[in-house]
Amino acid sequence: MKAENGHPLVKGKNVTSFSDSEENIMGLSKIVPFLLEDQLNKLGSHYSKGADWSSFAVQDGLLITGQNPASSEAVAKLLLKTLIGKKEHHNVK
Repeated sequence: MKAENGHPLVKGKNVTSFSDSEENIMGLSKIVPFLLEDQLNKLGSHYSKGADWSSFAVQDGLLITGQNPASSEAVAKLLLKTLIGKKEHHNVK
């Protein structure tokens, strides 16, 4: 995805995703076409992660990302806070 200025949507944004180490543990690193952590770094994002399989979510403005399925509750909490006008710009575990 690209932003209105033509740059990748994640460029300069704080994000997280399934980590390379989680992909390796699952045996997916040779199956998937690319590793998300690597790709997000290549696109210029500020990638961060928690411990493997832990809950970890990141918000940057209206962009909310979670590291893995264990992060779904943390992502939902950030989304709800944003929807009710209490935008928080930090990491949630």
